Amino acid sequence: MQSTTSATSSDTRTVPSFCRNCTAYCPIMVTVENGRAVKVAGDFEAPAYDGYTCPKGRDIPAQHNHPQRPLHCLARKANGQLAPMPSDTLLDEVARRIQEITRRHGPRSVAVYYGTGNVTNPVGSAMARAWLNALGSDLIFSAMAIDKPAANISLAMHGHWHAGARSFESCEAWMIVGANPVIAKSNGAPMNNPGQRLKEAVERGMKLIVIDPRRTETARRATHHLQAKPGEDATLLAGIVHIIIAEGLYDSAFVQANAEGFDALAAAVAPYTPEHVAARAGIAVEQLLDAARSFGRARRSGVICATGASFSPHNNLTFYLSLCLNTLCGGWAAEGEDAPYPNVLLPAFQPRAQPYAPFPVFAKGTMPATGFRESASGMPTAALPDEILKGGDKGIKALICLSGNPILSWPDQRKTEAALKSLELLVVMDLHMTATAKLAHYFVPAPHQLETAASTSRVESLKYVGAARGFTIPWAQYTAKVVERPAGSDLLEDASFFYRLGQRMGLKLTLSNTFGYRGHIENPSATFPLDMTREPSNEEFVEMTCAGSRIPLAEVQKYPHGHVFENVAMKVAGREASCTARLQLADPMMIAELAQVRREAPPELQAHQTHLLISRRINQVMNSVGHHVAEPADKSGYTPAHLHSADFKPLGLAPGDVAMVRSRHGAIQVKLQADDSLRPGVISVIHGFGGLLQDAAKNPGRSVTQLVDMDEADSISGIPRMSAIPVAIEAMAGTA
Repeated sequence: MQSTTSATSSDTRTVPSFCRNCTAYCPIMVTVENGRAVKVAGDFEAPAYDGYTCPKGRDIPAQHNHPQRPLHCLARKANGQLAPMPSDTLLDEVARRIQEITRRHGPRSVAVYYGTGNVTNPVGSAMARAWLNALGSDLIFSAMAIDKPAANISLAMHGHWHAGARSFESCEAWMIVGANPVIAKSNGAPMNNPGQRLKEAVERGMKLIVIDPRRTETARRATHHLQAKPGEDATLLAGIVHIIIAEGLYDSAFVQANAEGFDALAAAVAPYTPEHVAARAGIAVEQLLDAARSFGRARRSGVICATGASFSPHNNLTFYLSLCLNTLCGGWAAEGEDAPYPNVLLPAFQPRAQPYAPFPVFAKGTMPATGFRESASGMPTAALPDEILKGGDKGIKALICLSGNPILSWPDQRKTEAALKSLELLVVMDLHMTATAKLAHYFVPAPHQLETAASTSRVESLKYVGAARGFTIPWAQYTAKVVERPAGSDLLEDASFFYRLGQRMGLKLTLSNTFGYRGHIENPSATFPLDMTREPSNEEFVEMTCAGSRIPLAEVQKYPHGHVFENVAMKVAGREASCTARLQLADPMMIAELAQVRREAPPELQAHQTHLLISRRINQVMNSVGHHVAEPADKSGYTPAHLHSADFKPLGLAPGDVAMVRSRHGAIQVKLQADDSLRPGVISVIHGFGGLLQDAAKNPGRSVTQLVDMDEADSISGIPRMSAIPVAIEAMAGTA
């Protein structure tokens, strides 16, 4: 085994690991002094990543060593205050209260929500599902349903490709819709140093097409940047499909062999002429034609949609049309090509050049208060507040919130706060005291990432979510814990919490690994009935998630800096003679929506409204995670918002002013900054800021979710409109 540590003095060492702040999982070198992590840098010995890490990764020591880091469980006392409670006592109380609630209201009165913070301790969500299944409830909600639900809904309607989409590295043209992978590492491009990979791709001749209302860090590298109006992604993609069909740029042989519905799709996009689309999207006709032709003429191409497109109206249609573009242009891995997702810590399989058939969009679960149904994206997370408030005897009475912050992520913050406060039981498990944690009946602090073992199997499994995510190189890494937990602390790993809760409730838990999604299954599930008399260690849980992997975990552990396992590379095999599945280019719901979009007028601003609102991330934080350690550029505490410099004077405002942004639903105060990367007429607000409404006097930051309501929620996923929101921007007296 290679050395995992380099010593620089008797009490200082550097240790390889990988960052789990997001699903890029960048390899890092951690400097440890006297048992404390004091520095994180990129690991230049890690092949494929070039020593890259971002500010979030470099802030890991600050997260671990923060003076206000919670080290003990907390329980709400009779006086309303949270006070320390031993974890064993807390588990006893939570188990008793859940048993009382289920006795009165049934098991479906209990729900679990897990957020994007779950990437830090990836076994937690699997154990949450195991516990909930044993309890008899199917109410597990995830951030996916308010992030990118259309990714899996569109695959249900269109079908998927057994071998997967062509890899970014192999393509001559690549289209990114509503993503900025230079900042948000897990969207739109390879996760192993995406900024560098984009630069290299363009230098070798790739035609990079970016659709975004802001000239993002990614768009600056683009060959074609379609800086369209917010909310017009579906219109743009329909126009590109129109051009590719009209000019004969599609792969007719591939379509004939593998798809159906071509004629219906061609008829549906016929009204989306370049002139109509360009006028509606606010771009030049020649820009649209050039981008479509660059994509259609490439021998190998791919398109991916991400969060920005998901937040906009008609997001299912946008994602669906992106899949249609992949199919029209043969954007799926072909027989004889290198398999783009070879599997290292996932079980072996033989990828084939053949379709997975579409599967039903809706599943069995139905929400009693709102009528929303479980869809291919899971349960409708955005409907949770109404289910809690209006569910009556059949509503949700207890919620366990795992590594998520609903106060700053669910729509309509006022309603969300009211819903969480009305619960009989709210348990929050997180790394720090979030706004949501401050409302909890019980708070359970988890170990930070350097205090636990993990593998990169979680990132590999992203291939089952959407069309082009996960590692497209045979990369894998394992990390043991780097530092011990703080002395005297009482922390609970997410998996341990659900295991011990199951023990106290007399439940038998079974951990499951699923290799695929819904109707698109690559390998049979692996199940592990747990011995409820002996709790597995964190390391054993990690081993379970890698059971049956193509490369044994023990082999991966020999490479502490990670490794590219070239020996698992393989070619895509041909279509099986028994395969009759076909990709669907004309799903009836999507064809009907294409007609609806063509008929409807563009969103109109009311007399007092001047801008369309979009939200965005910054490189220093991941959603609301990291705000407590990141050094703000502006110490005023106000939520940052950005306008094109030409937009200030007509509003009677100047950079640095505090202004009120008002939608039809709510209003927030922001501090304005000039940003000429934006389209004029667009205001961009950084999300993840804010806190509880009751703390507004102490914290001027506000959550952009206060401007969002459920009136325009998608009928399939329940995701509300969170972008392209018409707003007024009003001057306020004074500046911050």
